[in-house]
Amino acid sequence: MSPTFRVEDHPHRRYNPLRGEWVLVSPHRNKRPWQGAKESLSTQKRPAHDPHCYLCPDNVRAGGQQNPPYKDTFVFTNDFSALLSDTPTASSETSVDSLFRIAPVRGECRVICFSPRHDLTLPEMEVEAIEKVVALWQDQYNELSARYAWVQIFENKGEVMGCSNPHLHGQIWASDFLPNEVQAEETQQRLFFQKHGKNLLEEVVRREMEAQERIVEENDDWLVIVPFWAVWPFETLLLPKRPGIRHLHHLRLEEHRTLAQILKRSLTRYDRLFEVSFPYSMGWHGAPSSEKEAEHWTLHAHFYPPLLRSATVKKFMVGYEMLAESQRDLTAEQAAARLRSLSID
Repeated sequence: MSPTFRVEDHPHRRYNPLRGEWVLVSPHRNKRPWQGAKESLSTQKRPAHDPHCYLCPDNVRAGGQQNPPYKDTFVFTNDFSALLSDTPTASSETSVDSLFRIAPVRGECRVICFSPRHDLTLPEMEVEAIEKVVALWQDQYNELSARYAWVQIFENKGEVMGCSNPHLHGQIWASDFLPNEVQAEETQQRLFFQKHGKNLLEEVVRREMEAQERIVEENDDWLVIVPFWAVWPFETLLLPKRPGIRHLHHLRLEEHRTLAQILKRSLTRYDRLFEVSFPYSMGWHGAPSSEKEAEHWTLHAHFYPPLLRSATVKKFMVGYEMLAESQRDLTAEQAAARLRSLSID
């Protein structure tokens, strides 16, 4: 008699409907010993104000500008922007090649300081202070989406994620083009809507609330899950419960508060998992600026943390992942259960 296939024990692939890709899941590999690289932990206690930090109030930045004595949030144009608003148009000689194509782009890059405090992270902030960050995200989106096709709001937290400054901050890159990740989500959500007559992520919310297997955190307005198709070990997806939220613009004032609450709780779970300030990259995805109706889109935020087994062991995307397809050892259900089991109250 052949053995019975079990998701928690046997290798399998899972389909990511947001990207139209598969991920290889190998839960049996959790039993292997780890003799690879380990990250070093920073034990340095940061001051509330660092006179040498480019982002602290009143300090001079690397570009020579002085920060104001801000009391809550602060936004400025990135001194070393990856996108420029005045990029010249390409000459015909550089744009006509059918193989080696060049497309000049325009945009703006901004830095958002979430707090004047140098020693805080987002889950350590009070809910009222996080609400101001949410309001700022919405204000910045409303302004920039009037001029650009895409507004990418994101945060890199921790040295492991390449964050060059420990002061709590995020970034905004607005561009006149749709980046690759966004274009993939645009295509897949549109195809799902055309085929099924349903909004893909609204259907995910409905199914996840029924299953109760991958939910990490939940309140009246928001849901945090480990997505069925997660690639990173403790990846999460933040989704609104109210149908019809396509952009940050669509958030109601009361949803600012509940969003701040669920951000604090879910990010605190990350910190409690390995008792370390948990590194991650996060970012908001909503409908492209030009799509005012966009029935196929749902606003959502991705959280991609790299830690795998402990505070010092991270997941590497190398070899098979770079040359074939994404792979993970922990099932989404196992990851959700571990995050859900943590005491944060």
